[in-house]
Amino acid sequence: MDNNTPIQELHFRWKRCRKYLTEFLPEAGGIFVFSRLNIFYFSGTFANGVLWLPLEGEPILFCRRGVERAKLESSINHIVQFNSYRDIENIFKHLGINFPHKIAAEMNGLSWSLSNILVKHLPNIEFIPGDKIVAITRAKKSEWELKILREAGAKHNKCLTQILPSFLHEGLNELQIAHKISDIFYSEGHHGILRMETFGEEVFLGHIAVGDSANYPSVFNGPVGLRGAHPAVPFMGSEEIIWEAGKPLTIDNGFTLAGYQTDKTQVYWLGNKSSIPEAVQSAHNYCIEMQSIISEQLRPGSIPSNIWSQCLGLATESPWANGFMGLGHNKVNFAGHGIGLAIDEYPVIATGFDLPLEEGMVLAIEPKIGIPNIGMVGTENTFEVTATGGKSITGNNYEIICI
Repeated sequence: MDNNTPIQELHFRWKRCRKYLTEFLPEAGGIFVFSRLNIFYFSGTFANGVLWLPLEGEPILFCRRGVERAKLESSINHIVQFNSYRDIENIFKHLGINFPHKIAAEMNGLSWSLSNILVKHLPNIEFIPGDKIVAITRAKKSEWELKILREAGAKHNKCLTQILPSFLHEGLNELQIAHKISDIFYSEGHHGILRMETFGEEVFLGHIAVGDSANYPSVFNGPVGLRGAHPAVPFMGSEEIIWEAGKPLTIDNGFTLAGYQTDKTQVYWLGNKSSIPEAVQSAHNYCIEMQSIISEQLRPGSIPSNIWSQCLGLATESPWANGFMGLGHNKVNFAGHGIGLAIDEYPVIATGFDLPLEEGMVLAIEPKIGIPNIGMVGTENTFEVTATGGKSITGNNYEIICI
């Protein structure tokens, strides 16, 4: 099987990026991309360097290392070695390309020190923030990308709802559960890495939280808290927290296939369904209802900020206002987020996201409720935006799984 990104797929991405450059930054003659993830998106190879995408003409991939590998994996014609940003202007001249006076730049892809070096060696260029251009370009997935995401979602659902339950029992600690999930995920083809877009944000495997651990103070930009394996590794779970009857187990994690990720949250309970307290079951049911309200609106033309306003209004009028999307300082102001090559992609179901949804966008929808001294319930699934509303690619059974 050929794992290389088809040239037609790259053309689709270049065309979409150029469309948004023309629409939002018409003064820019093209865009510089610096982060390895976005270089991969536009070139098909995970290169260390810079990618130049002009409004017209051929892109150029500048590689500090791995030119040979880049030429094996990417269909870009101009793949060149460079050692310093001072080389870029000379390479442009060698290829007969005139430098535009204004260039969009993926500014989140460079450290402060490297950006200073770039400006030093290209003093006559005005750089314009281009991160939003890249974000909205990536938001709409092609059929080629959707095929990968659907397969990842099916595997994700299988792992959490069909395979994992038979291994769960009372007395396991959070970290043991995390290790078992890892084994299962790898056996089903998980590629082992989860990527975050936000600068400095990290995650590994996901969050495994027993009981009130799910409300533990969190540094992660999500509603589920957790103690984690160690203060230096606030992910997975703690070996000190044991799963016992009367405590929900909340698993919020990602599955990666060919670089693309799905996000899913599944809640488990020790005992029969009748043993679930009414408050816990009612809160979970409310989250399922909220997910249905949101997914119904995941269709072309819907405005993410409007969806969030509706969710916030409904939650405020409910008995769950205090714990909706997290307790206390863990509360987050969104109900879902785009997902693909990174977990935290554009758009977000939140204030300020006012561009309409497009068919082919993929979002993780995650209404959750933190309950003091009990834990967190709720659901999260990854949805495609379609003409008839959101279509879950991570399963359709959203109930608490009783063990």
